[in-house]
Amino acid sequence: MRSEADTRANYIDPALVKASWQAGNIIREHYFTDGRKLTGGTRGRRCFVDYLLYKDNRYLAVIEAKKESEHPTKGLQQAIEYAKKLNVRFVYSSNGKQIYELDLETGRGDYINQYPTPFELSRRYDDVSSDIGQELRSIPFLLEGVMQPRYYQELAVNAATDAIGQGKSRILLTLATGTGKTFIAFQIVHKLFQARWNSNNLGLRRPRILFLADRNILADQAINTFNPYEKDLIKINGDEVRKRNGVVPTNAHIFFAIYQAIAERENIDGYYKAYPRDFFDLVMIDECHRGAANEAGSWRAILDHFNSAVHLGLTATPKRTDNVDTYEYFGKPAYVYSLKEGINDGFLTPYRVKRVRTNLDELVLTNGDVIIEGEASQDLYQVADYDRKIIVDERTELVAKAILDNINLLEKTIVFCENQNHALTMRDMINKYKTIRDPHYCVRVTSDEGKIGRELLEKFQDNDKDIPTIITSSQMLTTGVDARNVRNVVLDRTVGSMVEFKQIVGRGTRIFDGKDYFTIIDFRGATNKFYDEEWDGEPETLRPKDTGGDITPEPYVSEQPEGDEGGGTGSDEPKPRLKVKLGQHRELKVIDVEIRYIDENGKPLTIQEFVEKLIQQLPGLFKSVDELRDIWSDPDLREQLLVKLVQVGFNREQLSTLCRIFDADECDIFDLLAFLAFEQPMATRKSRADAVRKSSTFFDKYEQEKAKQFLHFVLNRYEQTGATELARERLPILIQLSGLGTIKDASMVFGGKSAYLLTAFKQLQHQLYHVN
Repeated sequence: MRSEADTRANYIDPALVKASWQAGNIIREHYFTDGRKLTGGTRGRRCFVDYLLYKDNRYLAVIEAKKESEHPTKGLQQAIEYAKKLNVRFVYSSNGKQIYELDLETGRGDYINQYPTPFELSRRYDDVSSDIGQELRSIPFLLEGVMQPRYYQELAVNAATDAIGQGKSRILLTLATGTGKTFIAFQIVHKLFQARWNSNNLGLRRPRILFLADRNILADQAINTFNPYEKDLIKINGDEVRKRNGVVPTNAHIFFAIYQAIAERENIDGYYKAYPRDFFDLVMIDECHRGAANEAGSWRAILDHFNSAVHLGLTATPKRTDNVDTYEYFGKPAYVYSLKEGINDGFLTPYRVKRVRTNLDELVLTNGDVIIEGEASQDLYQVADYDRKIIVDERTELVAKAILDNINLLEKTIVFCENQNHALTMRDMINKYKTIRDPHYCVRVTSDEGKIGRELLEKFQDNDKDIPTIITSSQMLTTGVDARNVRNVVLDRTVGSMVEFKQIVGRGTRIFDGKDYFTIIDFRGATNKFYDEEWDGEPETLRPKDTGGDITPEPYVSEQPEGDEGGGTGSDEPKPRLKVKLGQHRELKVIDVEIRYIDENGKPLTIQEFVEKLIQQLPGLFKSVDELRDIWSDPDLREQLLVKLVQVGFNREQLSTLCRIFDADECDIFDLLAFLAFEQPMATRKSRADAVRKSSTFFDKYEQEKAKQFLHFVLNRYEQTGATELARERLPILIQLSGLGTIKDASMVFGGKSAYLLTAFKQLQHQLYHVN
């Protein structure tokens, strides 16, 4: 039987040689994603193509190889999906005897006699790239060590340089938080430098580039990325200008600034005006959704001054409102890489949601409650009113305790609060109930802390340090802060815009070793935005209200960040008018913690949806309850089944959660699966263990009392903990815990051979699932 490898070796490779394809233009067996992160350090399936054809740093075509005995287009659909990801226009599928060509641009496909040559195929892309664009493409990335760019980073850089080569003056790149926007920006600059590109010509001089950010920490992170061009860069700020006796620096090629530092303020002309209008060839705007397109904003004044330069916007979250329309200013993105793609490709960390409800989510004041400040203006206060209209410290205390109950002791956690005062109270309440003595276990990081806050944030970002563990903030940490080991993002604030929500979620998505997922703990219903059609789709845009037809624009809410040069007053919300101390007889409690797991589209599933999805997957894993019983009673087969369940989206923790939901905490996961798949009644672990204990026939096979005692010990462990105790790798630990000693000692009581010990261990499990 000829294999797919035979098709490649005997048919496709010779056909490519005949079409003048050289080894340097062919990537074989190309894996271009890491595979979605799963539990236990495992990964889902990686995206893979049999052949990737390229020329002059451009991917040209994908070839899918099939066995000679199979239909030539059997794998075409998957190849199409991968080609789209790689921004490839042509897809070929072949069993060796026939070659099928599909043009994704026209949607037309047909059988062909031979592959096109590299020249013929690349010529079909001529309208995409100009001569300048092609020259920029041909310049290799500047990489350190063995580092290689991810596929989407190459595509983003090429999309930007192609647009520059085509003479476009406004360019937008949209990439999810944590996918390396600054790395992409650096590679674009590197290519422009090497080509000596500038806005007037190519080759006469190197470009002058302004990199604009809206926070010092973001500008400093970018400067670190641009370190290979250290001699060519400078930061524009007050200190630098004063050092030069009031003259702005011009002796560099790459200029970094936060817009507050160079904009007009307090009747002082902005530093940007000291530069000629045509001084910069390229202006890069980091997090450009925050106001670059706002005609009333400082960013817009700077951009208008340097109007002749190419403006390149970088953002994870394009915004479309009446005041700030990223698309109106930049046009459609040259390249988009979404959060959903990043998670499914394995370059970002998946998440789960814990929706926490308390009995204070709705508050009606009673005679026992004491008004400390202000006066009540309404009968019923909703969860969104806390720390805006009404301050209730007891609620913050309840939330603080719930946070500690729902995170592990030293898990890096960011708590987003309603405002800076709320962040202070939250910090104090968490420290009141913490069990770690260090005074910096939980700290507030907002603009009011200034330098001390930035130093604490740097320690929080240090993955080798456990302290600080928890940071409370309001707006300062929503954008761009690179803390890779954040395990929990807590929302105790009302999140108004989808842009802000996406930025907050992005605080947890960065990859870190041992971090299989992060948890969003939501106390205010902010995660309902996951169900909005705009989540991870098109940016916010004005749309008619459901009840009318007229377009009613949202009021513009400034997204001014806390605490950078020239950056605001630090009062991010009006002070609530009402402060209340609740009556001493009120019972305050968490009434529900609902865990919601995420599907492949990033949408949290309700329990019903989660169960339905699991039920749909089970028939592909086993066909009958007897087959499931045979699989589950063998430790090796059981482990294989659990791995398959993980690969289709269901790990042990999720299955254990379902057991709790079905009031089956005392049951085995086997019983849960049998119940969902075949409506089999569930048995408790105790009843299974007791049934085996009563089986004298089984125990009488073992002559030595120590052997019987060990098997009873395993039964007890199973009854207490579950089937995890029955895994093959647990056997040495169980032997040690039982007091038998080593594997060799235990083997002696089972007849002198380790194989006899393992056989007894497996037979015990067979009894557990087959004895009624």
